[in-house]
Amino acid sequence: MSFFSPLTEAVLSRARADPAFRQKLLQQSLDVLLDRLQRERQIPRSVTAKHAQMREGVTLALRLAELILTAAPIPER
Repeated sequence: MSFFSPLTEAVLSRARADPAFRQKLLQQSLDVLLDRLQRERQIPRSVTAKHAQMREGVTLALRLAELILTAAPIPER
């Protein structure tokens, strides 16, 4: 997964009301972010800017992972 579509108010509203959907949305966002970080690592650019951007991306990835782990568990079907 490499494409990230903007979130609409309807999607955010559904995520607030539906824990399973929220979990899926968080996981998809983490997958997209990790994919982008991996691709960025392979593109030569300004070292200073790249390091700051990579650090910011990793911090965001960790925050998303924390949200996924602390979200209400999805009941087995």
